[in-house]
Amino acid sequence: MRDSKNTDVTLWLGGLFGLIVLAVIFQASAATPAPADVERKIDALLARMTLEEKLGQMSQSTSMKIPLSPEIAEEIRKGRWGSFLNAGGPADRAEAQRIAMKESRLGIPLIFGRDVIHGYRTIFPIPLGQSASWDPELVSQAARIAAQEASTEGIRWTFAPMVDITRDPRWGRVAEGLGEDPYLAGVLAAGMVRGFQAGSLDSADAIAACAKHYVGYGAAEAGREYNSTWIPETQLRSVYLPPFQAALKAGVATFMTGFNALNGVPYWIRIDPVSD
Repeated sequence: MRDSKNTDVTLWLGGLFGLIVLAVIFQASAATPAPADVERKIDALLARMTLEEKLGQMSQSTSMKIPLSPEIAEEIRKGRWGSFLNAGGPADRAEAQRIAMKESRLGIPLIFGRDVIHGYRTIFPIPLGQSASWDPELVSQAARIAAQEASTEGIRWTFAPMVDITRDPRWGRVAEGLGEDPYLAGVLAAGMVRGFQAGSLDSADAIAACAKHYVGYGAAEAGREYNSTWIPETQLRSVYLPPFQAALKAGVATFMTGFNALNGVPYWIRIDPVSD
């Protein structure tokens, strides 16, 4: 774990780059742009962005309601937000996207996220129930249907799969996870990622998956939400990290940090990639 200023800057810029990559790919999904073209467009955008616009791209809001308010519309024009969570209805999202792409200075599209955990319009069993199937292809099919339904309404980012391993029934988010076995959780997480992302984020009915919560959040002390975790490194590497590695190998687009301090270190300081 490192917490130098240089590391923080690297993480900040890496996160900004990643969000713009998603936005640019989603904007041009119908055209399937070449990777080099995406890179050039992102580099050009970063060179033109003000500090305020960069901060806007790193900011997510839950304040978009139905109908889209003039205040939020104006903030979108100014590049105040890069993404919205649980935002409005389909018509509101469409109008917000039009404003972002046609009326903002840089025309960077918004990303709309939602907790598409076990279905969107069609509701499937909770993830813990899905894990009882021991069937990664069935889990993948459920995620594929959820992605198809969500993407038709402008949702292109889901905060799933949750791959926290927990063995304490007091933890209130057990139902959202994929069980207590690291191997099974990893196999099913990879299936979910394949289903959500359809093999390529430039598919019109793909949504970006997000493996969460990195890392060890399921070991929250006394099962209390947002509590600290204390995990020996051997256990961390053998139990809590493997599902994230499986999601990474499956091509998961994003990761979400845990809300816990791990062994006294807040995880928002540094996210080291899971190595092979």
